[in-house]
Amino acid sequence: MTSTTNTHCTDDASLSFETKAIHAGYDRQANADAISVPIYASAAFDLENAQRGDALAGGAISGFEYSRVANPTVDALERRIAALENGIGAVAVSSGMAAVSYALMCAGEGGGRIVAPVNLYGASVDALGDFLPQFGIHGDFVENINDLAAVEAAIGPDTKAIYTESVVNPSTAVADIEGLAELAHRHGIPLIVDNTVPTPYLLRPIDFGADIVVHSTTKGITGHGNAIGGVIVDAGRFDWTNGRFPQFTRDDLVISDQKAGEWNSFASRFGNQAFIKRVRTKYLRTFGAVQSPFNAYLQLIGLETLAVRERQEVGSALAIAKHLQGLAHVTRVNYASLEGQSTYDLARKYLPEGVGTILSFTVEGDADDVRRILDGTRVFSYVPNIGDSRSLIVDPTHVTHREVPQRYYDAAGVSDNLIRLSIGLENTDDLIADLDQAIQGAY
Repeated sequence: MTSTTNTHCTDDASLSFETKAIHAGYDRQANADAISVPIYASAAFDLENAQRGDALAGGAISGFEYSRVANPTVDALERRIAALENGIGAVAVSSGMAAVSYALMCAGEGGGRIVAPVNLYGASVDALGDFLPQFGIHGDFVENINDLAAVEAAIGPDTKAIYTESVVNPSTAVADIEGLAELAHRHGIPLIVDNTVPTPYLLRPIDFGADIVVHSTTKGITGHGNAIGGVIVDAGRFDWTNGRFPQFTRDDLVISDQKAGEWNSFASRFGNQAFIKRVRTKYLRTFGAVQSPFNAYLQLIGLETLAVRERQEVGSALAIAKHLQGLAHVTRVNYASLEGQSTYDLARKYLPEGVGTILSFTVEGDADDVRRILDGTRVFSYVPNIGDSRSLIVDPTHVTHREVPQRYYDAAGVSDNLIRLSIGLENTDDLIADLDQAIQGAY
């Protein structure tokens, strides 16, 4: 029997972050009153009748046809993350790199250039520096994304976007999002921000002017290292009809009704949702990096505890960073929340609750000393992931940043004697003791 006495306003923008992380984007009454989002393990959905099927296929009404385009479990995840990032819509995909690739390709479609820093995640550097150029989309790399003069000098008539990470992995340097957004908009291009490291709990780039936000939801959003995923969130404010982006203003068959002679572009059909609708209709539907409903469910469960996890993990990360500063054989600690770090003022402005759960440090010696430390840990796991409930340790130049050209190492803050940590939910004292014994044993 369906209850009609208890309704839930789950998309109320006035609700706190913690409340939205548990309730936003989900209608219990439309899902048999299930308190948790059900897993809709169905490839396709009943169109019911010919008239409704035609309307669904043509986009005249909303609904579900085929899980390659939309699925109710995935839809709840998309709505929830869009609410948490203060966006107008989102598309969930099968990995963080799918999110990065789709966002950059959708902006640069038809050929163009993306201005980006050299200290991106290794796979993103490879995408912009080597792979996407094969599709006519080229990266123009700058050494310091906060050098606004250098960024502006890299912008040309065929530049399609500025792309940066809000908090860099592994140096934790913080991007000046407001400065970059103002610069981008002055030149008629969007700012695309990878917000994976801080998660929307610690930072919401759209609030500071970003136009598109991407995440690897594999990381802090899921929080337990058990599901791969990514998401693209649209702020809904950028003018894609300004002349630089013809893909949004030309007529497109897939969203038109050729039988009736009605033709639409993504801009004319969807207005301020043109970008996110094109990502779904052209990129997700065509390239098919589809988010599994099972993985979406695990990510929804992870989101429910995001705030409490981040609070504990960030507290532990700061304590460990401070401890490492005074430790023998440690030559430098990178954690932007520490006084004296190069982007400390930006960290205070954009991330007053902390820059995230990762930090890195350099040690005396070379790669052999690093290997002894890695092999000597007992609580930390040697795993190329971040944002897990388990604490992780890795040597970036040999694992996560193998694709970064060596000429970018200094600017990216990576070297053979660098170690990156991702702090989980273990006891802080246990983690410190583990690092102490591993470092002491290595020397």
